[in-house]
Amino acid sequence: MSLLTRTPEPTTEPSTARRVTRVVLTVLACLLVLFALIVPDRLDRFSLWAFLRLPGEAIAGVALVLVLPPRARRVVAAVLGAGLGLVLLVKLLNLGFFVAFDRPFNLVFDWGFLPPALELATGDAGRLGELAAFAGVGLLAAAVVALMALAAVRLGRITAGHRRTAGRTAAVLGLVWIVCAVFGLQVEQGEPVAARTAASLAYHDVRQVSVDLKDRHAFAQEVAADAFRGTPPQQLLTGLRGKDVLFTFVESYGRVAVQDSDIAPGVNAVLDAGTDALRAAGFDSRSAFLTSSTTGGGSWLAHATLQSGTWVNNQQRYDNLVDGDRLTLASAFGRAGWRTVADVPSNIRDWTEAKFYGYQQVYDARNVGYRGPAFSYATMPDEYTMEKFQQLELAKPDHPPLMAEIDLVSSHWPWAPLPRTVGWPAVGDGSVYGPMPSQGKQIADVWSSPENVRAAYGDSIQYSLNTLILWVRTYGDDNLVLVFLGDHQPNTSVTGSEQASRDVPITIVAKDPAVLNRISDWGWQPGLRPDRTAPVWPMSAFRDRFLSAFGDRLAAH
Repeated sequence: MSLLTRTPEPTTEPSTARRVTRVVLTVLACLLVLFALIVPDRLDRFSLWAFLRLPGEAIAGVALVLVLPPRARRVVAAVLGAGLGLVLLVKLLNLGFFVAFDRPFNLVFDWGFLPPALELATGDAGRLGELAAFAGVGLLAAAVVALMALAAVRLGRITAGHRRTAGRTAAVLGLVWIVCAVFGLQVEQGEPVAARTAASLAYHDVRQVSVDLKDRHAFAQEVAADAFRGTPPQQLLTGLRGKDVLFTFVESYGRVAVQDSDIAPGVNAVLDAGTDALRAAGFDSRSAFLTSSTTGGGSWLAHATLQSGTWVNNQQRYDNLVDGDRLTLASAFGRAGWRTVADVPSNIRDWTEAKFYGYQQVYDARNVGYRGPAFSYATMPDEYTMEKFQQLELAKPDHPPLMAEIDLVSSHWPWAPLPRTVGWPAVGDGSVYGPMPSQGKQIADVWSSPENVRAAYGDSIQYSLNTLILWVRTYGDDNLVLVFLGDHQPNTSVTGSEQASRDVPITIVAKDPAVLNRISDWGWQPGLRPDRTAPVWPMSAFRDRFLSAFGDRLAAH
């Protein structure tokens, strides 16, 4: 009886389940750390071979753990693990930025891109959905850092518990790493066996932060050097008195749309036909290229560059610019007596920068009476934007001379679904577009192959250009001066290379010959389509050259 009631002796051996759990956790910790160390930060470098490299940071970490006392080991492992978690987050951000902007994430300048990105991703989820997305992303980032720290502490403890085996293994792998590094052995082109991806990324990012922090002073000097700051209003834009001057940005309209691509023939046919049609209506045009300050996205940086005559290629420069009083094209027109208007259909909130630019009126998605559907990013079709602008501003009898910036966004990524043209009389309140999003090509269809993506991009550019050309033919008069241009090239899903130029086409259209005579010394080419020999200017050079050409005072260059 006593055998049945005796309390069993406690055992110090872990159960099989606990041993298996420990092994699984250790393996997962090892895989997590190795993944963070060697995962590429660009999609074009993803391959099986990229994950078969030998990370030097892991070998160095083992050596460090073996020489530290237990308490210091835990602290150092936790700190290094958390740091590796941050490196992994930067790699993930780089992945997104290389896809969208053909460049890595900038730790100083690029945080301002994250809210618009989440807003785009959440679509119609509303403010609550955006806040939930922000919270979710924040929690996920914190979880990555915490898990990486825990993984590093666990591996440090396991390594210290098997000092001899760990030391010998680290010595052998260290020797292999050195040999591979000395002889430049690669698992594939550009992927060395002796990897130091994480350390290299951290080193270069820290150096870049130091350089970027000094950029504020350099940009302040650039902004202060304004040749037109003190120009009297009566000397500004005298060559355009009485004209309605429209600066129209066609989203993602880049050099790839008109040259050296399978997209170009269709777009060029639209431009060539448009040149002939506008000439028949009495309009002439000149075209060239501008080199944008951004690529793949960040349209507001290009807009600021064109308007201010400064090179605005990051968010810090943009923020510093709009906090100042630099003369913009819009404010120059305003000083000279024009009514100034911005038409920004993608905006769904108040635009505080309008005051800096000098706009007296801003139209956006909320105040133009649109009752139709959105088309992915585009809150309304370009056709509606142009028709409503005509009704609200130019159709008014005896309206004052007008300067406007109009953003056409139907050619914005992801290029599907795309609206169809219905004709100006049928536009109405936009409800006519209601069935179109479900009838057109869907995002899943477009993004099923690179060829489909490029074709959809080309279709969207053709739609925007056709809309603009038809608008000029229908409503253009003797006083119209239209400047239309791209804001930036599309991303590499269309251009195919991070080495693609940042050039965008720009065209000036006018019926009055005196307007184009003013720019005869620019060397721009006749027609709506610039060819490969057309002049190329930095986008930041346009403001001064435009104000010089159409004013009584020449800027100092």
